[in-house]
Amino acid sequence: MDPNAIKEELRLFQSTLLQDGLKELLNENKFVDCTLKVGDRSFPCHRLIMAACSPYFREIFFTEDGKEVENTKEVILEDVNPSTLDLIIQYLYSAEIDLNDDNVQDIIAVANRFQIPSVFTVCVNYLQKKLSLANCMAIFRMGLVLSCPRLAVAARNYIADRFELLHKGEEFLKLAPHELFAVIGGDSLNVEKEELVFEAVMSWVRHDRDKRVKVLKDAFNCIRFRLLPEKYFKDRVETDDIIKADPELQKTIQVVRDAYKGKLPDKPARKEGEDKEGAEEEDSLFPGFLNDNRRHGMYARDFILMINDTAAVAYDVSENECFLAAMSEQLPRNHVSLVTQRNQLYIIGGLFVDEENKDVPLQCYVYLLDPLTSDWVAMPPMPSPRCLFNIGESENLLFAVAGKDLQTNESLDSVLCYDVEKMKWTETKKLPLKIHGHAVISHKGAVYCIGGKTDDNKALNKVFVYNHKQSEWRELAAMKTPRAMFGATIHNGKIVVAGGVNEDGLTATCEAFDFTTHKWEPFVEFPQERSSINLVSNGGSLYAVGGFAMVEMENKEVAPTEVTDVWQFEDDKKQWSGMLREMRYAAGSSCVSMRLNAARMPKL
Repeated sequence: MDPNAIKEELRLFQSTLLQDGLKELLNENKFVDCTLKVGDRSFPCHRLIMAACSPYFREIFFTEDGKEVENTKEVILEDVNPSTLDLIIQYLYSAEIDLNDDNVQDIIAVANRFQIPSVFTVCVNYLQKKLSLANCMAIFRMGLVLSCPRLAVAARNYIADRFELLHKGEEFLKLAPHELFAVIGGDSLNVEKEELVFEAVMSWVRHDRDKRVKVLKDAFNCIRFRLLPEKYFKDRVETDDIIKADPELQKTIQVVRDAYKGKLPDKPARKEGEDKEGAEEEDSLFPGFLNDNRRHGMYARDFILMINDTAAVAYDVSENECFLAAMSEQLPRNHVSLVTQRNQLYIIGGLFVDEENKDVPLQCYVYLLDPLTSDWVAMPPMPSPRCLFNIGESENLLFAVAGKDLQTNESLDSVLCYDVEKMKWTETKKLPLKIHGHAVISHKGAVYCIGGKTDDNKALNKVFVYNHKQSEWRELAAMKTPRAMFGATIHNGKIVVAGGVNEDGLTATCEAFDFTTHKWEPFVEFPQERSSINLVSNGGSLYAVGGFAMVEMENKEVAPTEVTDVWQFEDDKKQWSGMLREMRYAAGSSCVSMRLNAARMPKL
């Protein structure tokens, strides 16, 4: 056995034995030599234990040379909640404490006041794990007030990561100047455009204009004006009434104007010895408002994200690079994926058999990807398990349209609606037909259901559009070719469908639906008859990934086989061009277009 492991085991055994012994002595009131008094409540304890756990109490009970201080059998503590002190004393003797959102703030304040690092650290750990959009600002302030860098930095980083969600909130507008500068001053700010930082600062200033105008010059050092487009700088920054009225700010504006023209101010001379130390780059000698280092969020790109039951891999087509977005062993195969208008990825469905649940063994789980942590967050599962369905969205609602019932194996016409804010499933207006294997596309709040199969295995060319506000399905112009199990996406403002299967077998036909004319028009045929194509519009280009094709096997027989190649449609040449013969991460994957931060993901 590893010697270090043996040492750790012995240490834990002795610590547990000692802790149990101390708790027993307190409970049996043995060797108790001190009472902490808070109001009319008294807390018996051992001076040695309190001194060992707290420098504050060590100073009360013992002199610097280790002698006992007289008359310390009773210590009166002012301005302390007795219940809070009781919890802390119990922790010192048992290593157990019941922390919750209601008491943690009081406990950490008392632990800080009486210098009890063990309790303080437990509270810091709790608060770090509980960081949320609702409390991160308060925890950030708490970390600063308590002079706890670990807590303050954790909360600041949380705020910086979610700045785009938080900068319009009331709590952000209440930040003190030094708090604001700590949040927006660093490279770690997760913003794609510096315009957002400028607008957030000006909103913060206008929230308390008379006081905050005085510190706007300092705030300017946190805004990286050289990252702003020059037109935006002229149209929005130079014309701002607060900035125009301040002569000092006008000097800064002129320096930035010169910087746009390539004229930077002379750098201050280095002090003697700085060259040898060489700790900072030359650019750091410029004032903060001339800093042109990109923020962390400015490394975001459009990726083709391939998700299967092993991993979610992000493919950058232009750079031909793959990144690991998240591990995904808990995701079932044959799921449906959707990236919302808010750039949130939902994974819904896929067959999962819960053997422990005898009543409802088949489950359709729902997961949301947190790209900041690379974690899959479990959402409420679909109330009625189904397969071969598809997903659309309208505002804050997701719609699981039709499909096959996993228990009866019959096609469905029901439509389930998931409210992403209330995190609740309901049922909404049924589809006019019972179908499966169809495509669903969302556009400007409308949900389009295209093609699919009925239970008699007949492929459809029908198209329906759903208006949720009117709770109405309406039939539109039919496709030229009936099809099921095909690729569909929006590209250049039109719905493009490709491949699929019908009574004649696999098809290579493609067509496009024009939203303005409400008609289908021909589209360049795919180079191979194929079903289950992943059709993705990414970065202004159309891509086809994988699918199933009839492939000749070694025994000369032809069988449907999964392919994992990547094709691009060249709009200027009106043709499909092969890009990759094999993309191994595409096997068994659903594919979506998603904007992700390359700086956060390991390269494969």
